[in-house]
Amino acid sequence: MNIALIGATGFVGKAVLEELLSRGHTVRALQRDAAKLAARPGLTVRSVDVLGDGASLAAELAGVDAVVSAFNAGWANPNLHDDFLRGSDAIAAAAREAGVRLIVVGGAGSLFIAPGQQLVDSPAFPAEWKSGALAAREALNRLRAAPAGLDWTFLSPAMHLAPGARTGQFRLGGENPVFDAKGESHISVEDLAVAIVNELEAPQHRRARFTLGY
Repeated sequence: MNIALIGATGFVGKAVLEELLSRGHTVRALQRDAAKLAARPGLTVRSVDVLGDGASLAAELAGVDAVVSAFNAGWANPNLHDDFLRGSDAIAAAAREAGVRLIVVGGAGSLFIAPGQQLVDSPAFPAEWKSGALAAREALNRLRAAPAGLDWTFLSPAMHLAPGARTGQFRLGGENPVFDAKGESHISVEDLAVAIVNELEAPQHRRARFTLGY
């Protein structure tokens, strides 16, 4: 498959890039600063600002089979919430215009930890992550309200996401976190990337959100 990847130099994006290339897919990385990522076999890099010209973004999606968005407006960005939503809206609009499938890597904040209560609304949710988590939740709500012409999937990682091993062994869930036998919800970024590419190769969650954990 030929996959466009937004955010290929980020924490999640780097893992997705390696997983895609290791499985023989070709990748078109769309970067605000193309100089930050060197081209190599199977990878081309294009300069695109998702907060800039939406028409240019749609044009860059022409000819790909799907686009994976690991877009992040920057945790230190004082306008993180608004910029995240503006970028997410632009990516969704471009995918719809280009007629390509969209997989969005969102946050765990919108997962339900109790009936009617999402993780981001719990008192224990870290304040430093809240702005981004609220924006990701709103982005999911906007995807759910999007016209039927947009083929989207939203992946919420486990509550704890960290570097680790690529095991390929994890369980999938829907609206609630996946907990292990110790009551922990965690996943390595390498296995998150495995789940993303699995979904690209064998779609199971079209116009839906899913999550995963050990």
